[in-house]
Amino acid sequence: MSRWERALDAAGVHDPGLRADYGRQRRQVARYKREVTLAAGLLLPDRTVPHVIAAAAFMHRTDTLLDSGPLAERRAASARWQREVTGSLDADRTDDPELRPLLNSVAAHPALRGHVLDFLAAAETDLDFTGFATEEEYQAYVDGYSLPGFMLVAGLLGPDGDQAAYRAACRTYIDAAQRLDFVNDLAEDLAEGRLTVPADTLSRHGVTRADLEQARDLPAVRTLLGELLDRADRALAEGGAVVELVPAAHRPMVRCLLGVDGLVSAAARADLGALLRRSARPAKGAALRLLGREYLRARRLRG
Repeated sequence: MSRWERALDAAGVHDPGLRADYGRQRRQVARYKREVTLAAGLLLPDRTVPHVIAAAAFMHRTDTLLDSGPLAERRAASARWQREVTGSLDADRTDDPELRPLLNSVAAHPALRGHVLDFLAAAETDLDFTGFATEEEYQAYVDGYSLPGFMLVAGLLGPDGDQAAYRAACRTYIDAAQRLDFVNDLAEDLAEGRLTVPADTLSRHGVTRADLEQARDLPAVRTLLGELLDRADRALAEGGAVVELVPAAHRPMVRCLLGVDGLVSAAARADLGALLRRSARPAKGAALRLLGREYLRARRLRG
C-alpha cells in the first residue's frame, strides 16, 4: 500500500469514487506546487494530508477561474463559482467531482467551512486589484485576500478550539510571505501589468514604474528591493511564533514553510538586480537539507 493510500485510509476516505477525486486533486496540486505536495506527504500526519490537498486544490481552482479572461468574464465566473460552492455547502452534496473532496473535508473539519466562505468573499479583492497607492492599501490587501487564502490550509494545521492567537500569528507570517512573493515575482507581475510595490514606497526611493518595467539596475532600485526584503524578513522572524501555536505533529511542516521562505529571501538578496528579470529560487541543496531535517523530526514524533 502506498503512503497516499494509507493517508486516505487514515483520513477516513474509503469510497472508491471519492478516493479517485482526492487522487486527481493531488496530481493537480503537484503540478503547480510540487514541493508543497511532497513536504505535506512527508511531514504531516497521514490523516491530515488529504484534507490539506483538498483545501489547496480548491484555492487553486478558485484562483484559476478568476485569473482567466477579461474582467467582466472573470467577475461573472466568480459569481457563478460562489453560488455553486455555497449551494453545495448548504445542501451538503455536489455533482462536481472537483468539489466532492472539499465537502468531505469540511465534514471532517467543520471549521474549514468558514475559511472557504471567507476566501470566496475575499476573491473580489483580487479581481479589483490595480496596484497599491500606499502601504496601508497593501496591508488592507493582506487582510482582505492573502490571509483568508492562507487560512484555508493553515486552519487545518492550527490548534483545536479558539484560534484567535494563532490567526494573529498567521497574519504576521502571511504579511511576510506575501511581501516576499511580491518582490520575488516582480518581473512576472510587471509583465502581466501588475505593479505590487506601493506607489508611495516607489516615490520615497525615487524609483518609477518605468525603471522596474525596463529592468534598470539602478542603485535606488537595489535599495528599494533590499528594503522590501528587510521588511519581509522582519515579519518572517516575528511570524515564527506560529510554530509554537500549532500541535506538535504539524510543527515540522510549519517550520519547513518558514524555512523555505528564508531560503527564497536569501536567494533574492544574492542578486537583487536579477529580480528585475526573473524570480529567485532557493538553493536545491539547502532546500533538501531543510526537508530532511524536518522529516527526521516528523518521524521521531510518530515514534
